[in-house]
Amino acid sequence: MNDYEFRIKRKFIIKLGKALHKFGTPAYRLEAHLTKVSRSLGLEGNFVISPTSMTFVLHHNEDQEYNHLARVKPGELDLGALARTDELVDELISGQRNLDEALERLDDIANKPNPYGTVLTWIAFTLSSAAFAMLMNTSWNDVFWSGVLGFIVFGFVYISERSSKMAEMLEPLSTLVGGFAMCGVALIDSSVNIPVVILSGVIAFVPGLALTIGLAEVASRDLISGTARIMDALMLLFKLYFGAFLGLAIGHAVFGTVSPTTSIPLPSGSVWAAVPLLSISLAIMFKARPKDAPWGILAGIIAFSFAMLGGKYIGDSIGIFFGAMAVGIYSNLFARWMKAPASIALLQGIVILVPGSKTYIGLNSLIAGETMLNQSHIGTQVFLIFMSLIAGLIFANVAVPPRRAL
Repeated sequence: MNDYEFRIKRKFIIKLGKALHKFGTPAYRLEAHLTKVSRSLGLEGNFVISPTSMTFVLHHNEDQEYNHLARVKPGELDLGALARTDELVDELISGQRNLDEALERLDDIANKPNPYGTVLTWIAFTLSSAAFAMLMNTSWNDVFWSGVLGFIVFGFVYISERSSKMAEMLEPLSTLVGGFAMCGVALIDSSVNIPVVILSGVIAFVPGLALTIGLAEVASRDLISGTARIMDALMLLFKLYFGAFLGLAIGHAVFGTVSPTTSIPLPSGSVWAAVPLLSISLAIMFKARPKDAPWGILAGIIAFSFAMLGGKYIGDSIGIFFGAMAVGIYSNLFARWMKAPASIALLQGIVILVPGSKTYIGLNSLIAGETMLNQSHIGTQVFLIFMSLIAGLIFANVAVPPRRAL
């Protein structure tokens, strides 16, 4: 291998790693994928990935060795870009593209606009908040106001994409405005469950998925990345809660406290309408390709259905194990059939099960001493759900071993 070949191969591997990190790939999957790609190109590589840094060590022989250290920002989930990048690697390895074309294609993928556009994404944010409120078994009033708050929150998201200052305070500002606004809403609709509506309105920010990925990284012995991701998720949770706490304090000072009244509860079967709505919204928010979106929506339905079935006979917390195992098997089969990353289906299914909302509720019970819903032992439930999720994914990989690193 001459110097030019070594230089362009290492350039591609480093650029590929940064792109996949930007698209939200978990560290343990990214390290395994880069190792596989390096070997396919005739190089030996060692990689250390964390949410904020990347280390590449690439060598062909004693005379050709290269180290690269990069400071990066935590990635945001982009399933469409992830799938297109995986296809690009397959094309490169199979000889359909050369390295120069692959490098150019990586730039095209990174710069590709959102396939769903701003309006459809705005609608998805609104629907996801309303659908989550339906999953919480509240009332139609809460579902409506959750959707309204989700609509407002995406306005902040839209501004934050164009303003770095807004991006820095996006999460606490969203919950602060939500808390203040719902105190005003209580004057005209006293039946509104303010804490639940705030949680539903900002559910896109609640880091349940990040916590789950962090624990999965720790379980796979990727301790640095897993610990960093868990701490980052916990700090985000604290910011969200503080914003809500401050917004409620200001709202109560301005509007006063209104005694809550009862409202008409949702029908018992409404959760089965909420899950497809939430799954469709997630496919849009995660920017899944239109041809992959139905598989992701089905993953959410499978995860919820098996979790409900397991919860009926064993218990809600342990029932999550069956949901995680079912969606893990399904995603590995999807990867085999469609020759696409298992993450496309897995993440859209797992996010239905993650206990981010329960973590927020538990934090509220711990700090404020108030229960948002009629749920006791919330801390124990959160712990069991997290453990059930990780165990379910491990069992799924044993039952149907994954054939693709992503």
